Amino acid sequence: MIDIFKEQLGVDEDVALVLAQEGFSGLEEIAYVPEQEMLDIEEFDADIVGELRSRARDVLLTKAIANEEQLEIAEPAQDLLEMEGITKELAKLMASKGISTVDELAEQSVDELTEIDSIDAEQAARLIMKARESWFADEPTEAGE
Repeated sequence: MIDIFKEQLGVDEDVALVLAQEGFSGLEEIAYVPEQEMLDIEEFDADIVGELRSRARDVLLTKAIANEEQLEIAEPAQDLLEMEGITKELAKLMASKGISTVDELAEQSVDELTEIDSIDAEQAARLIMKARESWFADEPTEAGE
């Protein structure tokens, strides 16, 4: 955490160490914990607390904007766009999460797919099985079947 705080907040090791020792485990906590909680830290005054909270919020905002831009530029492959049960919006959403092809969808688990907003477990299972159909269609059948 110390390295993360140093890098992302642009603070020296002493400040990063105090944050870690006080139990902060992420930028969200620094940005949104009640201000008084940070003011209660002996080594911090109001100026330091204000600056830390401002820097943490700036980093979080920058990350959120980058995620939105990634969503806008993500392009699903044609096979995913043409798959039954996939809308263009859903395909773009999946592509933004690194699932751009039918094969990439087939490799997902239900739990992984439900982490994407607007996909429930039933829909995830149905989409994954549909994506895996080609795996089974290509298998030769054994004699006697």
